[in-house]
Amino acid sequence: MMEKKAILVFLVLTLSLISGQEPEKIDTQKAPWRIHTLFSVECQNYFDWQTVGLMHSYRKAQQPGPITRLLSCTEDERKGYRGMELAPTFEVPSMSRHPKTGDWYPAINKPAGVVHWLKYSKEAENVDWVVILDADMIIRGPIVPWEIGAEKGKPVSAYYGYLIGCDNILAKLHTKHPEFCDKVGGLLAMHIDDLRALAPLWLSKTEEVREDRAHWPTNYTGDIYGTGWISEMYGYSFGAAEARLRHKINDNLMIYPGYTPREGVEPILMHYGLPFNVGNWSFSKLDHHEDDIVYDCSRLFPEPPYPREITQMESDHNKRRALFLNIECINTMNEGLLLQHAAFKCPKPKWSKYLSFLKSKTFAELSRPKHLTPQSRQMMEIEIHEEVNKEPEKPPPKIEVKIHKEVVNEPEKPHPKIHTIFSTECSSYFDWQTVGLVHSFYKSGQPGNITRLLSCTDEDLKQYKGHDLAPTHYVPSMSRHPLTGDWYPAINKPAAVLHWMNHVKTDAEYIVILDADMIMRGPITPWEFNAGRSRPASTPYDYLIGCDNILAKLHTRHPEACDKVGGVIIMHVDDLRKFALQWLHKTMEVRLDRSHWSKNITGDIYESGWISEMYGYSFGAAELNLRHVISDEILIYPGYVPKPGVNYRVFHYGLEYRVGKWSFDKANWRHTDLVNKCWAKFPDPPDPSSLDQTDNNSLQRDLLSVECATTLNEALRLHHERRKCPDPNTISTPKHDRVNQDRVDETRTNAETRRASAETRTNAETRTSAESRTNADTKTDAETRTNSETRADDEIRTNAEARMAVETTTSTKFGGVDEVQAFRHDEMPKNSSQESSQVETSNGTFTSMRFWIMVLWGVSIFGFLGVMSVMLKGRKGLKKRGKGYKSKRRTTYSGFWDTNGQDRHLRNAETA
Repeated sequence: MMEKKAILVFLVLTLSLISGQEPEKIDTQKAPWRIHTLFSVECQNYFDWQTVGLMHSYRKAQQPGPITRLLSCTEDERKGYRGMELAPTFEVPSMSRHPKTGDWYPAINKPAGVVHWLKYSKEAENVDWVVILDADMIIRGPIVPWEIGAEKGKPVSAYYGYLIGCDNILAKLHTKHPEFCDKVGGLLAMHIDDLRALAPLWLSKTEEVREDRAHWPTNYTGDIYGTGWISEMYGYSFGAAEARLRHKINDNLMIYPGYTPREGVEPILMHYGLPFNVGNWSFSKLDHHEDDIVYDCSRLFPEPPYPREITQMESDHNKRRALFLNIECINTMNEGLLLQHAAFKCPKPKWSKYLSFLKSKTFAELSRPKHLTPQSRQMMEIEIHEEVNKEPEKPPPKIEVKIHKEVVNEPEKPHPKIHTIFSTECSSYFDWQTVGLVHSFYKSGQPGNITRLLSCTDEDLKQYKGHDLAPTHYVPSMSRHPLTGDWYPAINKPAAVLHWMNHVKTDAEYIVILDADMIMRGPITPWEFNAGRSRPASTPYDYLIGCDNILAKLHTRHPEACDKVGGVIIMHVDDLRKFALQWLHKTMEVRLDRSHWSKNITGDIYESGWISEMYGYSFGAAELNLRHVISDEILIYPGYVPKPGVNYRVFHYGLEYRVGKWSFDKANWRHTDLVNKCWAKFPDPPDPSSLDQTDNNSLQRDLLSVECATTLNEALRLHHERRKCPDPNTISTPKHDRVNQDRVDETRTNAETRRASAETRTNAETRTSAESRTNADTKTDAETRTNSETRADDEIRTNAEARMAVETTTSTKFGGVDEVQAFRHDEMPKNSSQESSQVETSNGTFTSMRFWIMVLWGVSIFGFLGVMSVMLKGRKGLKKRGKGYKSKRRTTYSGFWDTNGQDRHLRNAETA
């Protein structure tokens, strides 16, 4: 018997070597090692492109065993469905609309589909191990259940820490064994017998939790939507608890793009359920909810940066690995789309650099199948060993976290995850601020990701061009209040934060909230500035005097808890969930309280209620007794003298600042499109070496001011490079003239808009000015500046109109170009005369050149006729070659060469 086994093993090894396959790939097709992979979808374009990505990665990763798509469609959806050939499919009845309760909950199709497959599929009768995935996943390497530690009675899954219902009354209500409730999901690998016991419970517990509306709130479920959307996840955990299945929890097998993998760990599965980005490129699956990209020949998702760009972008090895995972995810999906389009017999796509990369050996090498690393194996062995030896009542998730600390050598208290957000609107004014902030975010080394909360009306969004400037969450605009009709764009900030909290799942523990008109200089972290639960950190806004008077007494039950803070906010995510709605409500309250807008109550020198949002923040925090850690070492305004030795983390350029004769005021650039015009930038600040060094305080102030402006220009330069703007050094003089035309138009627009804004000073800049100008002297300065700007605008406009006539002529003679050079906002009139004289010179040269070309044509024609006549005469007197004939022939040729010499001379003159 032993000899037969030895011979069998030898034959298997020999066959595997001949076929080039590993032994386990043969074994997985035979009992008791047969593997089957399942995933659930619906009849929608949204799931079709996900199916293409998952199926392509399944083949590329060489996942063993067959795969089946569980397709849930209503009868109407099925009639028009185009994607039956996208994957091996088992159709299951749709339960999106529950047949008994009428509840609309498509997520229930996952457990319902599994139950149906187990009951009616013949394939289910020939399976030993099942791997269950979600459609929005990319497989990077073989997922072999027993290799990742699965045993009968002990499934393996990924850690879903936000399922807090396993620790509270929710588990006690919905399972008789709450101590068996595991916070798991995403990747599921289990024995078929365990799945048969679990599946009906998974479905019934999902229905239970879905019907328990009283316990949908976030404090019970951890669901930031509070709508019961993750009922299916709890259905799985509670069903497994009922079946007494204890999971082996592994937090290394699956990773979300955007997260950084642990050192030495190679994830074999990517779950792109959350937005992720690389520099200014970003991807969110929700942006493609109705996208029919599968059926749109040759169209792919926007191409991400190339590996070489990432190598230049990030020096840290582990962070660079994270960025490579991001581009691998989207590149794999695009590669799958290319192959699917070819299967549909689409026309061959046009060549491009990106298509060439997807077909290159470089990409093939980067995306080859991944295998579990020794570090991952060691962690799992320790994890399994610890799980067996620990007391059963201790929850496995805690064991798993402890093991990570021991194996990866992380500190005893690992830093919490952070997410940074900022609010903007659909305008060129916020676009250049976005470019500056996002550039500084990546440069500063800030942990975590960043998201722009973009508030736009439907009409603005149709015309908007800046979608790719930052990872973005779109928010309905409240600039015009839907109930009161009040025009107050500042309310978009709390409204956007509330919308983001209610619509986005984040695993971040702390949220950092910034304004768009900021430049980051270094990381802003809760551990450095002592933020904690019920203890946010912020910067002082001392002009909010309403915290000390009747305003606070009117708008909060706890006026003693009102803190004068703003600008930068560091808050625990649980506090923000409770606080965001209060922030919005209190903002509306203060905004409606017009009787208390006066300067002596609010500190607002314009008395327009513009800083209502700031008071909304302070009063909302007071309502919840959130007392702030206030630090004056986080933020500084350019133009202010810094405290010695302080490493400020943020510039807030909300106010005008100067360095010698150079100055910068963001209000002057409200209507200037610096983002979409190639090489547009701000006036360069003075060189640091030219600054006055006699007074150290003034020097440090000016150095910071220069740094802020330089960073903004650096961000714009890199943005233009990414847009592949032409090299400004190669743009010819005629193009420069056309550029001047654009500059004139831009200057005229700025002059007119600044004049309008000067007459109506209750616009958005009132808020930023109010941040510091808290006395009457400041108001006088603002009025003086307005008058001087108006006079300057008139002069600029007059000179611009005069110059435009000349430059328009130049444009018609030499043609136009699309490229736009970098320009200065504050052009002087003297440039007009210089450019005008250049145009006249060019005009004269052009006219004289045309004259000489006509002369050259005439001489050439007469010369040709002369040569032809000589040749004809030569034919008649072929035998009478005398000296006179030869002399005449030489003379003719001499004239011919002289003409060509003149031609060369004229061409040289034209080139010069």
